[in-house]
Amino acid sequence: QVQLVESGGGLVQPGGCLRLSCAASGSIFSINVMGWYRQAPGKQRELVARMFNGATGTYADSVKGRFAISRDYAKKTVYLQMNSLKPEDTAVYYCNAATAGQAINYWGQGTQVTVSS
Repeated sequence: QVQLVESGGGLVQPGGCLRLSCAASGSIFSINVMGWYRQAPGKQRELVARMFNGATGTYADSVKGRFAISRDYAKKTVYLQMNSLKPEDTAVYYCNAATAGQAINYWGQGTQVTVSS
């Protein structure tokens, strides 16, 4: 089992920035990829960014150039730096950790990000 605890959401004005953090604990040795998803009201959950072990991050087209994912393997933590935020980035953001082939997925509790003036 893997437990994920997120932090860093909140209310920010358009053009602002936020940094999300997700700390993992438990059977972390089984994890092959960590990332972030988001779900806006009335919409399906979508992939925002993810990073496989030892690789660089990949991003949804909607956030490329504005968001950056990083991992601190020693701290078992994944971060999402979000810059130039837009109202359409408003959503609940979920941390995800998955085993090889995403056979098993673990989810954090979610953190609300609201971009509004």
